[in-house]
Amino acid sequence: MASAARSLRWQSLRILSVTFTAVLLTLPPGLSTARDATRGATSGNQSGVGVVELAQLPRQAQDTHRLIREGGPFPYDKDGTVFYNRERLLPAKTRGFYREYTVKTPRVRHRGARRIVCGGHQPTLPEACYYSDDHYASFRRIVE
Repeated sequence: MASAARSLRWQSLRILSVTFTAVLLTLPPGLSTARDATRGATSGNQSGVGVVELAQLPRQAQDTHRLIREGGPFPYDKDGTVFYNRERLLPAKTRGFYREYTVKTPRVRHRGARRIVCGGHQPTLPEACYYSDDHYASFRRIVE
C-alpha cells in the first residue's frame, strides 16, 4: 500500500513538472515569468519596463505623484532619498539620478511595498517616474 502511494506521488510530481515546463516554454521571448507576461514587462520600450497611465494607478499613487511635482511635504522621512537601482531594472543612470517615494497602502501601518521612483536632475520636474507595487521587483513607467 505504501509503495502504491509513493508511486502515485512521483507520478503526480512528474505530471506537475512537465506541465510547468510546458508553461515556461510557451512564454514569449524576453519574459522570465508568467507575472512578467501579465504586467506587460516588455511593452516595446528599451528598458524592458512596462508602462502605466497615471490615471490607472491607485489614488494613493496619484497623490504621491502630485506631491512629488509640488515638492512635498512627504509623509515618510525616507521619501525623496536616493534610489540606487541595485536591481538594475531601470535604465542605467549616474548615482543620485533616481529618488524614491512611498505610496501609502490602505490598512497598512508601515510603509508597505508600493513605491514611485523618479529620475531627473530636478526632483519636482522628473524626466521619468516609475511605479512599483511589489517593492522594486518590477516597475512600470508612468505616463500622463
